[in-house]
Amino acid sequence: MEILRDADPVELFREWFTEASQSEVNDPEAVAVATVSADGQPSVRMVLMKGVDDEGFRFYTNLESRKGKELSHNPKAAMCFHWKSLRRQVRVEGVVSEASGWTVDNYFKTRHPLSRLGAWASRQSQPLGSREELEARVKEFAQKFKGQDIPRPPHWGGYILKPEKIEFWQEGEGRLHDRFVFARTGDAWELTRLNP
Repeated sequence: MEILRDADPVELFREWFTEASQSEVNDPEAVAVATVSADGQPSVRMVLMKGVDDEGFRFYTNLESRKGKELSHNPKAAMCFHWKSLRRQVRVEGVVSEASGWTVDNYFKTRHPLSRLGAWASRQSQPLGSREELEARVKEFAQKFKGQDIPRPPHWGGYILKPEKIEFWQEGEGRLHDRFVFARTGDAWELTRLNP
């Protein structure tokens, strides 16, 4: 595998993502997102990427969740997409910023009504006494918003990871993988091939 030196890594990601969307059985947009707490403890979890453009990679969450709190202390984060069907992965590192309110509102309206109620009901990452407790809170908010459009909770938002590095990994025979990393230098990207 070779990548042209003047290639646009975001456009290359879109090409790989399109291929993954046609071959992955479930959730090609699933991505591991790693953050770091104020005391330096890393944590990682799976989220769904909900868009990529020149601004960066977008995902949405409860801003009061563990990742939300960690990103408020340290906006640096990393992502890793793994598409087993293609034997490929893409790693992204960069700085995260909050998405604009109207962007988040527009996305929130596309979510299933139960997911919108769940955003109100779940105190994400906080201890939960029982499943019944969560279901009762969902019913409470279903009653509260009965007959109306479910609005976005104030504690629910979106993030954009602006990439500083994007690494493309393709499995190779005998574990002789192909690895290429794009590193941002000003407004340009510098391409380097890495050892497997």
